[in-house]
Amino acid sequence: MKIFEELGAEFILPSEQFPEKLKYIKAFIFDWDGVFNAGVKGYNQTSLYSEVDAMGINMLRFAYYLLYQELPLTVIITGENNHSAFQLAKREHFDAVYYHFSHKTEALAHLHKKHTIDNEQIAFIFDDILDISLASQVALRFLIKRKSNPLFLNYTKNNHLCDYITANESGQNAVREITELILGQLGVYEKTISKRIAYTQEYQDYLERRKLIQTDFFTKQESTILQTDI
Repeated sequence: MKIFEELGAEFILPSEQFPEKLKYIKAFIFDWDGVFNAGVKGYNQTSLYSEVDAMGINMLRFAYYLLYQELPLTVIITGENNHSAFQLAKREHFDAVYYHFSHKTEALAHLHKKHTIDNEQIAFIFDDILDISLASQVALRFLIKRKSNPLFLNYTKNNHLCDYITANESGQNAVREITELILGQLGVYEKTISKRIAYTQEYQDYLERRKLIQTDFFTKQESTILQTDI
């Protein structure tokens, strides 16, 4: 879509192929650090998120509800212990958070078993080297731009590990950019936003459906994946 290219985004997969790919997507996996924020941390500090991105994900899930009468799986997989991620996932009723997973494909394998979902049905939003093993396995990959790693950007493109590189960098609401792109490619942007603004019965029904989701939290201890209480 030209409007995103004008912002500086790069379509690695031709934009006209996105709608066909999106038809099969039933799950969205998000990395945390560098995706919802700039990845900045310090002693006893947690990495934050923006309400701008949270609204984008909410509209993405509502759009899927309008199209398919069901919500897509919404999952965070992070290598760290991010309390802001836990809080957002609980508040927005994400399906799961996997934390302390330095090898993220282990979380992916667990997700497959729990939800019987295939790689061809998964989209992944990521930003850095630790995410590549997962990105190499799933159907649709959105890479958050960072000008400081041009060789990494080239590596992902040359090795067919991303389908779209955002115009906005980490910490600049790149998640919102991706959600707007997806709604536009699905052809439901105006319908979704208008129904949210009017607080229609469909939006209220979506919220009730979303409230039924109890977020699961999983961590890894040695070689065992454990469900935990947060």
